Amino acid sequence: MNISSAVVVTEPKYIKEVLKELEDSGLCEVYFHDEKSGKIIIIIEGEDINEETFKLKQIQTLPHVLSANMVYSYSEEEWQSAAEYLQKLSNDVPEILNDENVRAEDIVYKGHIKGYIS
Repeated sequence: MNISSAVVVTEPKYIKEVLKELEDSGLCEVYFHDEKSGKIIIIIEGEDINEETFKLKQIQTLPHVLSANMVYSYSEEEWQSAAEYLQKLSNDVPEILNDENVRAEDIVYKGHIKGYIS
């Protein structure tokens, strides 16, 4: 499952029409809008990035939409991959960096994490 937010921009005079189009489209959920600026914040959900991209492109073609750009994207698959990578990295941290008996002032960085003590 992927969840993304996007900003849709329209001319303020068309915001009510664009809001209705977005709500009726089934492509997204309207989260917030500002009638003065013509900006609308939407949430797009999809099984993967391809589905989200398809929905965003459909939104960009709606009448009176000047632009629609993704701002934030969350992917369960990417999150899992990143979590596994970070776990692997944490296994490579030298023990001394996790030792509460070693004062930070006694650790001297020498350009590489493996050469950490003076």
